[in-house]
Amino acid sequence: MSDSPASIYNAYQGNSYLFGGNAPYVEEMYENYLANPGSVPDNWRSYFDALQHVPASDGSDSRDVAHQPVINAFAERAKQGGTRVVEASGADSELGRKRTAVQQLIAAYRNVGARWANLDPLQRAERPAIPELEPSFYGFADADLETVFNTSNTFFGRDTMSLRDLLNALRETYCGTIGVEYMYMTDQAQKRWWQQKLEAARTNPKLSAEKKKHVLERLTAAEGLERFLHTKYVGQKRFSLEGGESFIVAMDELVNGAGAKGVQEIVIGMAHRGRLNVLVNTLGKAPKDLFAEFDHTAPEDLPSGDVKYHQGFSSDVTTPSGPMHLSLAFNPSHLEIVNPVVEGSVRARMDRRGDTRGASVLPVLVHGDAAFAGQGVIMETLALAETRGYYTGGTIHIVINNQIGFTTSDPRDSRSTLYCTDVVKMIEAPVLHVNGDDPEAVVLCMQLALEYRQEFNKDVVVDIICFRKLGHNEQDTPSLTQPLMYKKIAAHPGTRKLYADKLAAQGLGETLGDDMVKAQRAAFDAGKNTIDPVLTDFKRKYAVDWSAFSNKKWTDAAETALPLAEWKRLAEKITTVPEGFTVHPLVKKVLDDRAAMGRGDVNVDWGMGEHMAFASLVASGYPVRLSGEDCGRGTFTHRHSVLHDQNREKWDTGTYVPLQNVAENQAPFVVIDSILSEEAVLGFEYGYASNDPNTLVIWEAQFGDFANGAQVVIDQFIASGEVKWGRLNGLTLMLPHGYEGQGPEHSSARLERFMQLSADTNIQVVQPTTASQIFHLLRRQMVRNLRKPLVIMTPKSLLRNKDATSPVSEFIKGGFQTVIPDVKELKADKVKRIVACSGKVYYDLAKKREEKGADDVAIIRVEQLYPFPHKAFATEVKKYPNAVDIVWCQDEPQNQGAWFFVQHYIHENMLDGQKLGYSGRAASASPAVGYAHLHQEQQKALVDGAFGKLKGFVLTK
Repeated sequence: MSDSPASIYNAYQGNSYLFGGNAPYVEEMYENYLANPGSVPDNWRSYFDALQHVPASDGSDSRDVAHQPVINAFAERAKQGGTRVVEASGADSELGRKRTAVQQLIAAYRNVGARWANLDPLQRAERPAIPELEPSFYGFADADLETVFNTSNTFFGRDTMSLRDLLNALRETYCGTIGVEYMYMTDQAQKRWWQQKLEAARTNPKLSAEKKKHVLERLTAAEGLERFLHTKYVGQKRFSLEGGESFIVAMDELVNGAGAKGVQEIVIGMAHRGRLNVLVNTLGKAPKDLFAEFDHTAPEDLPSGDVKYHQGFSSDVTTPSGPMHLSLAFNPSHLEIVNPVVEGSVRARMDRRGDTRGASVLPVLVHGDAAFAGQGVIMETLALAETRGYYTGGTIHIVINNQIGFTTSDPRDSRSTLYCTDVVKMIEAPVLHVNGDDPEAVVLCMQLALEYRQEFNKDVVVDIICFRKLGHNEQDTPSLTQPLMYKKIAAHPGTRKLYADKLAAQGLGETLGDDMVKAQRAAFDAGKNTIDPVLTDFKRKYAVDWSAFSNKKWTDAAETALPLAEWKRLAEKITTVPEGFTVHPLVKKVLDDRAAMGRGDVNVDWGMGEHMAFASLVASGYPVRLSGEDCGRGTFTHRHSVLHDQNREKWDTGTYVPLQNVAENQAPFVVIDSILSEEAVLGFEYGYASNDPNTLVIWEAQFGDFANGAQVVIDQFIASGEVKWGRLNGLTLMLPHGYEGQGPEHSSARLERFMQLSADTNIQVVQPTTASQIFHLLRRQMVRNLRKPLVIMTPKSLLRNKDATSPVSEFIKGGFQTVIPDVKELKADKVKRIVACSGKVYYDLAKKREEKGADDVAIIRVEQLYPFPHKAFATEVKKYPNAVDIVWCQDEPQNQGAWFFVQHYIHENMLDGQKLGYSGRAASASPAVGYAHLHQEQQKALVDGAFGKLKGFVLTK
């Protein structure tokens, strides 16, 4: 076979992704034809005319063939070996071939032109060989460069262009210092939007002289801060932005551009790299305050605190279009884990404003190149982008692409994709790759990204390809493992210097750059702000006042009982369905049973108790947001908060949510069946709760064990957010927990992990055992002016256990009991042993006591494990002065559950001479056994042990 361009092209016709045999190419050609039949080559127009031609009654032509069937036909023909068009012979045939080739050339640049773009400031790699971008690939010779072709289906501003001019336009648009990826998007309107925006301007920034000076000033401020810190605080970690200063230019353009488009709040999430620079040069943190943190003179008013490059900040800054509120989320060292937290925070702000499209609130996520490609939470968060319960109107992602992961990594091992941003293609987000040494191109990319986000409310990515002048941190020596890269970096003059020289060459001032450096240095020496004035007295309409929840004690009283009349009214509301709405027979029984519970005919079960808590809260003005896998129905089918009409005709209609219809002016009740994610969804809900103290925000795990998949959120935010950052949060976790013989993965919510994290009254860990307890507990979480994360070990078998039901009287009086006394009437002076427990095992113990007739044993339920209710527990112990020992009984293995944590609390409240023992499963590496018979044996043994002789470890008061 010949290797001539023509022969390669002929082979290419049958195989290339650009040829008509591939459905996307043909579909785009067809879209052009529908918009303007004259915009496609004659042979294609004849082909499409044949498909579309349907004679009208008057003999004229009409086009009434549906679009989608034609597209489906293209796809089917592609599977069968390609779509072929019969062309004329001779000169007409050759001209038709060339016209088609021109369309293919244009499509090639749109698809892969970014791979030829000048994106690397270090110029380390040669331009790759991409034959599809060369005219010769399509059989064009030099003589064809002056041939004029129809280009009316492009946006270069001319209906006809010579091949030479077209080629120059394509390279200028797609292969300059900006490379854009968007052709994988299936929405034709969005693709055409990008083509028009890019090709009409040829991706060429057009900045005024004043704008250029402003860009230089921002570069100078970014570089100046880093160099100031580098010389004044030698060796201290700060994760310098040097080499990526154009990021500050990008943020400046984003803030001001967003303000002009009506955005009033921006929430930013980012890891360490450049964070201090953003604090000072974007959010307006006073440099003197930052320097005080370096000097260790900043106020330390938190129990723990955190390093300065994890700290969050918020401010109100001025923009040409008015005030803008900026929030930089607190972020631990887990890099991208802040992403879903930011999204949740944005959704809370949107809901507060009644903003359903994200028009006034904008999430901005800043990524590192290696983290963006490597962290799983990226994918989980992206998967939330278009779902109803987590939609935030599109996120602007900015990648500070240092072209290296950690200092010691080989770039060949950093990812398995061409670009670090390739993960966003899963949601078809467009990507603008831009050379960080061209700050004007960075400005253009931010303008395009913002305009696209506001137009289509979709995610978009700006990948700023730069470098990292210093190591992973300032105590690192990157040349140890990256000698070639850092030789290039050492020779690089810096983006600011390059741009200053460029402006000087344009006649904007020979000393402009030096003058700005001196001015910035003077500002930093004085500790002054380097951005437009920060508004210190601006009152935001939608700001949240957390002061009501500060310095509160968990023991503060809360009135959670419900008047009987209101109980009955709400019960009727949540058990009534609209006329003509047909519920499933099993659900109808649930509703009928609940109606009887509401009337007081039978005791109230767990599902009804929970529903009544929700109903009473929304009726009182407290919104409820419940999310997680299977939340609407409930994993164990106990909830049924969303009813489905069994006679509905469409999948997206025919649902009814009783809790949304309990009062005329009620607060919202939102229940969301989430995607199959724990980490991102829990992070989202934490972010939501961090910005809305007046909503009961609940994340429910499908099984409690699945909290494992969100452990980073639990460790870094839920458990420690208050002591590190002073962030209050009232998020509630519902974690189904209980040893039912279901094996290692469906037994334990890892209670011990939450107990281990408990300190400084940071969280509440609770294991309620009755329907009235869950009712009062959920109401307490909102009615009480305390906002602490609440971790509930919810049951499984108790959902339907009649012994766990409660009479209506327990809902209309009383409140949540941190300790439930023994409900059996015992002679206190006859009691020789106290068995303390928590959770489901209580019912096994009570049953065993009845079987043995052991009226000398009292059973106490500890419903709140942390903060431990010392006063309530001590009161129960003192009731039985003749008890010689106390036994802690639990379902979990000895090294798990609550034992290792409560033994010290129990010992503190024991009477002199009393002994403390343990009855439960032996220590185990696995949460539970997988064999049903072994589970039963263990369960019997631990219950029997609670009434037997103390064994093993015994602690004496």
